[in-house]
Amino acid sequence: MTVPDPSQTPLPGSETDGLHPVIPTVPAHVTAEIFRAALRATLALLVLLVVLGVGIGMLVAGLPGVWGAMLGVAITLLFSGTTILSMLYTADKSPNVTMAVVLGAWIVKMLVLVVVLATVGQMDFFHRVVFAVVVLLGVVGSAALDMYSVVKGREPYTTPLG
Repeated sequence: MTVPDPSQTPLPGSETDGLHPVIPTVPAHVTAEIFRAALRATLALLVLLVVLGVGIGMLVAGLPGVWGAMLGVAITLLFSGTTILSMLYTADKSPNVTMAVVLGAWIVKMLVLVVVLATVGQMDFFHRVVFAVVVLLGVVGSAALDMYSVVKGREPYTTPLG
């Protein structure tokens, strides 16, 4: 009696070519769906930040609090949105293209951020504390939602050969 070789045992749902198991391939849309889920979650967070930030900003500082909350949401959208959209755009591209697009988007958003903060920093129409709190909650919340989307996504850790 021979013991079957586990490396030759087909995976459930897979087929064999007669000698070797064929690992089922992952459809191309799986990665994109993970990033779409992250984008939906981030947009929902931004809507919540607009509602709560504007309301609390109005209570705390009046109209400058509202402007602080709105600027905070805009900066969060710039940070989180460009990263997710870059990843969504390159979901079916090679790792080299993905890294080039993500790095390029990061450089552009850093330049835009520096210009925006240098310009807005000289103005006093917004409440700085409300702005800082909304940006902090938005960026940390978006990162947590991105992580949650990736962890809950059903993408395998390995890429099939062949």
